[in-house]
Formats: sequence, structure tokens, C-alpha cells
Amino acid sequence: MMARRSKPLKAPDKLVFLLSFVPYLLEQRVVDVTEAAQHFGMTEDEIRDAVRLIATSGLPGSTGTYQPNDLFDIDWDSFEDDDVIVIVHHVAIDDAPRLSAREAAALMAGLQYLSASPESAGSASLASLRAKLAAGASSAPSRLAVAETEADASLALIREAVAEGRQLEFDYLNARGERGRRRADPLRIISQDADWYLQAYCHTREDVRNFRVDRMSDLLLTDEPVGDHSHRIVPDTLFQGSDSDLDVVVDVSPAALPLLSDYLADSSSREVDGRLRVTLRLAHVHGLKRLVAGLPGLVTVVSPPEARAAVADWASAGLAGYSERGSAESEARPSRPDDGSA
Repeated sequence: MMARRSKPLKAPDKLVFLLSFVPYLLEQRVVDVTEAAQHFGMTEDEIRDAVRLIATSGLPGSTGTYQPNDLFDIDWDSFEDDDVIVIVHHVAIDDAPRLSAREAAALMAGLQYLSASPESAGSASLASLRAKLAAGASSAPSRLAVAETEADASLALIREAVAEGRQLEFDYLNARGERGRRRADPLRIISQDADWYLQAYCHTREDVRNFRVDRMSDLLLTDEPVGDHSHRIVPDTLFQGSDSDLDVVVDVSPAALPLLSDYLADSSSREVDGRLRVTLRLAHVHGLKRLVAGLPGLVTVVSPPEARAAVADWASAGLAGYSERGSAESEARPSRPDDGSA
């Protein structure tokens, strides 16, 4: 129950209250004055005054004057005899813009995807919002389902491991294409752009490491509890530099520079042909492939030569894949018969 106010509402606050009071009454359909007063933290007399004000509100019709159907109306017998509020006629509410069924379905699919993330799992707010979108659309939204990916299933198991403090075993494919079996004590889950990472103590490397979830496979939740890592410093940032990192010089569009902040070796930069030349620190040249692909046309690798070669070879392989696909489709397409026509 909300506390009663000692002072009357000021005009702006009263307007905000009335704007929320009408949708509340329409959603409840039938509500006692006492219940409404408790909901809004107001006195019962204030609620009764608000109901009487609403009953004299509306929009003038085409004649410019108020007609009976242009005003809100309530069940006066229920209100005066039983202290119950029932709106029997309302105006202007149904004319409010509504989402189309397709728009509502798209938003609901997005909310369903968010519900699968670790920090939003089981969120009552997201479930309530999906229900309101379905009820408020202009027509019934199409039934859409967001297919669960392998990474989504892995996230669920990782979330369980973090919550229960149990070790994980999994196969991991690193950025160099090397695959190996790992055993780790999960510490926390972090998101970076569209990717999810598990921050964990790796028993193989004997140090804290970041594992990209979509590169983890054959996960096994063991019965072994995680060790005590209270003495270890777990970094707040996802990416940390090391002495073995590679310095890569790139030219980047000024607007895209904030997107590379995690990789910048320092804050120095100079302008070259309308772009900023900066130095990035990466664990290896293979990381450039994903970086350049995520910022098409905005990043150009300048040096060292092996970094330029890695990106060029990767791009050439991609183009070759498209060429091979086009050739295969051309061979599969039946030739046009020669019937003598032009």
C-alpha cells in the first residue's frame, strides 16, 4: 500500500495522474474506489473527484459542440451506491496509433531473443511487455519463434555453471584455428557487441582467460566445484594487453574510432587523407579479419606486411567462394533452347 500525501497535487502532477488514471480504469474494467486509491497512493475523495472530472471530459464532435457520445460516461448507479468505478463509454482512446500485427510480431521476436540472454533470463518485465504488445496491436500478431542456436544452449549451461560454482569442460577453437580440450572454473559472462564471452580460470593455461561462447563446443558440466580465486585480480575489461601482442597500424574513419577503443595501443593519432592513422594492439593478425569485416570500408590495414597479407588472403578467399558458387549455379541452370527466335 502506498503512503498518503499530505499536500494536494500540483497542476502538472494532477495531469500526469489523470493521463495514467484513464488507461488504468479501462484495463481494470471494474474497480473499487478504495482499491484505486491504494494503487495511486491517494485519498478516496481524490479518486472520486477524478472520476467526476473524467465524466465531464471528452472531444467535441463535427458540430463543434459536445454531444452525449462525445463524453466519457460511467455507471453512475455503481459509483454512487457501491463506490465502484465502471466506464461504460470512452472517447479518443481507440483512435490512438497502434502497431501493425507485423510490427508487433517483430518486436515480440526481439524481446524473446533478449529473454534468452543471461542477464534477462526469466525477466517478468519482458514477459509483461510481450503480452502488452500482443494485446495492443491492431490485429493478432503472427506467431514467430526465435530459433535457439548452439550458442544459446551453451549460454544456458554456462549460466548454470556460474550460478552453482561448478567446473566446465569443453572443446575450444581459438582464433588461430587451433582446437583443444579445456577445463575451466567459470567466473562470469560478459557481452561484447553481438558476442558472448565466458571469463574463467583456465586450468590448462593456469590463468584467467576469455572464451568466446560460439567457439565452445561439447560442453560438460562437471561435479567438481570451482577453486578459490579470491586472490586473483579479475580484470574489469574484456580485453587486456600482453607483452606478446602485435602492433598493427591502420587508417580508420574518425566516426568509427570509438569502436576500436578496446584495441588502441595509445591515444596518439595523425590525419592521413581524411582518416586517422592509429596503432592497434592485437594478440595475432587473425583478429584483424573479424575487425575489418565488422567495419567494412572504414578500416584499412597499413602495416606490418604480414597483417596486410592476412586480411588480403582472407578477402580473396571470400571472393573466390562467391565466384565458385556463381559458376556452380550457371552450370546447374538449363540452357535456353535454340528455337530460331531472337
